[in-house]
Amino acid sequence: MSTLTPSRAVFLVARREFTTKVRTRSFLWGTLVIVAVLAGYVLLQTVLLDRADRDTVALNGQATVLAEPLKQTAKSFGREVDTVDVADVAAAEERVRAGEVDALVSGAPDALRVVVKDRLNDDLRNAIDLIVRQQVLDAQLAEAGVDPVEAARDLDRAKVDVVALQPEDSQQGQRLAIGLVIAALLYYSLLVYGTMVAQGVVEEKSSRVVEILLATLRPWQLLLGKVIGLGLVGLLQLLLIGGIGLVLSSVSGVIDVTAVAGGALATGVLWYLLGFFLYATVFAAAASLVSRQEELQSVLTPISMAIVVAFVVGINLMIQDASDTLVAVLSMLPPFAPILMPGRMAMGVAPAWQVLVAIVLAIAAVAAITWLGGKVYANAVLRTGARVKLRDVLR
Repeated sequence: MSTLTPSRAVFLVARREFTTKVRTRSFLWGTLVIVAVLAGYVLLQTVLLDRADRDTVALNGQATVLAEPLKQTAKSFGREVDTVDVADVAAAEERVRAGEVDALVSGAPDALRVVVKDRLNDDLRNAIDLIVRQQVLDAQLAEAGVDPVEAARDLDRAKVDVVALQPEDSQQGQRLAIGLVIAALLYYSLLVYGTMVAQGVVEEKSSRVVEILLATLRPWQLLLGKVIGLGLVGLLQLLLIGGIGLVLSSVSGVIDVTAVAGGALATGVLWYLLGFFLYATVFAAAASLVSRQEELQSVLTPISMAIVVAFVVGINLMIQDASDTLVAVLSMLPPFAPILMPGRMAMGVAPAWQVLVAIVLAIAAVAAITWLGGKVYANAVLRTGARVKLRDVLR
């Protein structure tokens, strides 16, 4: 047996796995492709967000005097309006048909005519209706000898005082988006790098390299080193993708809760480590039961399905109500916690005691799975040929 200390042995295996995988073209190009897709998505969201709350309105004739009132009124409905003055109605209608402008407004201020391509946005419609009503009201007040400006000032002062017992979080939508992105990144990392650990185990077993390695290493050292090394590769990719995504989203203005996103990424790292040790050990132990890559999928499918179910079920429940009792309970259970809990934490709906319980349960599960997985791995990794039965290696 080698004179290597256990920690040194684990370190050497982890370094070998890390450097070998990081230097591969698949890691480099895979990371670049994901970052490129992420950048394209952020750019698309920036364009869509800008277009979603902005309208371009063409004004003709007497309606041109409504440019500023229309902008101010639309802003009260949460929309930005750009106006352009046009002289030719027919040409302006062609611009509407081509989608260059969202609406053409013409006619007298108290009897406006609006031309759109297919439908008029409800907020823009309400803004225009409000202007028309205001114009009619101003005319009637003037006829009655009442100053419309003074009347408007009095109306502005007459407001309802609203007291919210549970104020709505205006950033809840962004918090949900951040939580879902972190959950998706963790889902991807756990599934991809857990499978990578399993493929490495089978590759070493089928090529008999594992027999050479175990001449100087204990099985648990080889298993732990492999899990740590590939786990660090996944962590590096997670940090690269998450960090770049955070910078792009902040610079583009897609999110304005950068501190929340940064905190979510930090907690995502914690849950990635817990989740990876939990699932990767199971992946490695399962892979040690077979000797060929062709047989690998049959033992990995149940584990992969557990991750997929945890992600799909958990995400759907979280979208509906992240503070629901069922979601809270699931987020504390080890199979669901690495995916659900960081999302709930990003949304600000996970109390500290739930986070603490989830961490304690996850650590306990990691310890139990590592012990059990190590036993399976040690008893099965040197057995070649037919698939090893689980009950045989647990004896």
